[in-house]
Amino acid sequence: MGWAALSELVPYYPLYALLFLDTGLSGAQVSVLFALWSVTGFVTEVPAGALADRWSRRGVVVLAGVLQAAGFVFWTAAPALWAFAVGFVVWGVSGALVSGAAEALVYDGLADVGAASSYARVYGWMTSAELLVQIPTAVAASLLFAVGGYALVGWASVAVCLAAAALALRFPEAPRAVDDDEPEPVLATLRAGVTEAVRTPGLRTVVLAAALVGGLDAVEEYFPVMAGDWGVPTAAVPFAVLAMALAGAAGAALAGRAERLPSSALPAALAASGVLLLTAAVWARPAALAAVAVSYGLYLAVLVVAEARLQHRITGPHRATITSVAGLGVELSSLPVFAAWALGGGTALGGAGAVAVVFLVVVPVVAAGLRVRVPAGPAEPVGGTATG
Repeated sequence: MGWAALSELVPYYPLYALLFLDTGLSGAQVSVLFALWSVTGFVTEVPAGALADRWSRRGVVVLAGVLQAAGFVFWTAAPALWAFAVGFVVWGVSGALVSGAAEALVYDGLADVGAASSYARVYGWMTSAELLVQIPTAVAASLLFAVGGYALVGWASVAVCLAAAALALRFPEAPRAVDDDEPEPVLATLRAGVTEAVRTPGLRTVVLAAALVGGLDAVEEYFPVMAGDWGVPTAAVPFAVLAMALAGAAGAALAGRAERLPSSALPAALAASGVLLLTAAVWARPAALAAVAVSYGLYLAVLVVAEARLQHRITGPHRATITSVAGLGVELSSLPVFAAWALGGGTALGGAGAVAVVFLVVVPVVAAGLRVRVPAGPAEPVGGTATG
């Protein structure tokens, strides 16, 4: 959990868009940079998971921190369009490296000591820490900028990324059964992991459910729009968004308990989240944000459980690759959320209502995908057959 918090305690996060604009970039150029970042992560997501499976998941997480630091070095040492572009490419690769590897590393570490059933609780607390750390990150960014401008913010961000990489070196990595005499090439690992994810009937359903639920998190991008359109003063919008992040942190922290509920409770919780979001869209007042906050808390509890159920279902040596396939699915399934908002007229009323409908459409798939249960007893050795 300490690593999860430290890796998000990056002072650049609240300020990098302003850095680009203050450097003289146009809105169109900033959009191109964001697109480059997204495309890089999209292309490298699954290969990064295969690298983690074939080489070292801990090593990949450490490398991700170093690469992110390198990207911020470009931004800070040479703040210009080309440096921002290079930094985003490097950061995109870094994000792809850590996404599948971190979950696989944590799950296999727990499984190695017979605690696989604790994954939802542990991962929920990690997610909660990532959300809660937004508060000190915002404070640190403001103080550093006041003292030394973007340069101090940048170098502090580099230091934080390297510190997170150093902390990751201490992660225990469970041994995996790999034939060192005939090592499997990364490309073969990639092919085997993708094939397992899309062709194994039970696993395929869980991968799809986790991807669809994960894509719904795109609704978070519209929280400031909802607050502004529903009458919250501009100066108070950041605090309203923070309140929703805190509600999400609470939901993620309760995921360990949520996983012990009957399987039917999980799609019901997601449906309730969608109904609350729809209610807030119709209500369209500052007080409606309370319904959005509860909706987001319920959603994140289901999201963490969905990711845990995916880990419980995966067997064999391709855990990071399969997790990365689900991560790629998250990127794709976020597109309907963006499309729903646009089709809803781009307003908080129509957009939030349309996104709520997407929540409800996903419920049947979630109901089918989350039937796998938590391991009831001591976990089997890594690479063995999972229960459920």
